[in-house]
Amino acid sequence: MRRPDQQTTTRPAPEATHGTGNGTGPAGPDAAPGTGPADRPAAPGTPPAGARSARPGEPSGPPAATGTPAARPGTAGAGTAGTGSAGTGSARTGSAGAGFTGFTGEPTAEGALAPYLRGQAAEFLRSLRLHHEYSAPADAGGHGAAEAARALRRAARRIGGSLHTFRAALDPHWADQLRGELAWLTGILAREHAYANRLARLVDALHLLSGPTLPAARGARAAGEAAGADAQGRAALGVGAARAAALLERRLTLARTRSHSAALQALGSSRFHAIADAVALLASEVPAPSDHAGRAAAASLLEPAELAEQRLLTAVADLPPDDTGPYNEAQDAAWHQARLLLRLHRYAHEVVLGGADPGLTAPGHALDLHRDAVEAAGAAAAAARTPRIAPATAYALGVLHADQRHGVESARAAFRETWPYATALAAP
Repeated sequence: MRRPDQQTTTRPAPEATHGTGNGTGPAGPDAAPGTGPADRPAAPGTPPAGARSARPGEPSGPPAATGTPAARPGTAGAGTAGTGSAGTGSARTGSAGAGFTGFTGEPTAEGALAPYLRGQAAEFLRSLRLHHEYSAPADAGGHGAAEAARALRRAARRIGGSLHTFRAALDPHWADQLRGELAWLTGILAREHAYANRLARLVDALHLLSGPTLPAARGARAAGEAAGADAQGRAALGVGAARAAALLERRLTLARTRSHSAALQALGSSRFHAIADAVALLASEVPAPSDHAGRAAAASLLEPAELAEQRLLTAVADLPPDDTGPYNEAQDAAWHQARLLLRLHRYAHEVVLGGADPGLTAPGHALDLHRDAVEAAGAAAAAARTPRIAPATAYALGVLHADQRHGVESARAAFRETWPYATALAAP
């Protein structure tokens, strides 16, 4: 079983050694943004044959008593599962020794983080130029501007996430300020896209629910009674579905229009121009810390990357069980937090190992679907609270809300099925 206090898997494998790590990562609850990595004391002793060689300045230590954590693609010893005190770890296969091209040592701020940030800053500026070109009056309404805005948000998220994870390896004041501004920008730009997707999702769901086939009735009712009840439900839903769709279209289209205006206003503001200037400077120079502690933290990026992964594993292990009611909306916040921590871990993995972890693609997609279903269910519930709507419209919106909450449960189940360390979810 992979426990949150076991060694993380973002550590790249040395070229001359093909064994699994034996250190332990920092443990503890999710820390607040801006906190640095915790110190990790090394156990005295001599490692057995095949154990990972000690890093320069780090004493050797025996293997962890709880067993070897499951290996990921990009780490040596992939495909080998360790047996812990509470269960057997889930193994994943992949190429051993994957990492930076020509990488021979541990990742540092100068050797790994600075090139990554400069590359994302260049992508930010390139997407901004394309967005200006596609937003010309002749190209208004095209897909080019939307795609450029998505690329702009992707680059901004990666810069902000890296500044959060590796804050100790940078100038803290500069990192916190730029990260906050990038968070504001991505939030402004994402709203229009979110409202458009939410409207399309809800209208399509209404079309499917009001179609000729509805889910079969459950229970021990007679076939004739079930067929009659289904026919009545289909008729009532058909009457209210068109009005519900029109109500949702009015509400979400208005919200999308306001978000579009806010995004245009933000892109023309002095605040955004200051962000663009800061990112342009980042494309050429990454501010380094001036104090001794900051320079020592910049010598290795493994500690903050491992801390980001430990936070993710702890959040996933603390997710509510799947045997609760399907409409327990109080649990949504924990899943949203896991999605945020998974994104931060993905960005840290890109910095340290030079690429994304393919094993986390499916869980990340499931958490994205979970977020979309939660927000769509909330939009349906908010529309149902509109004063003086017809009973048939309220009924259709209630059925739509239930359908989206079932989508939430399906996304949670998909995440549990695709999570690489499934035994950790079932551990007491």
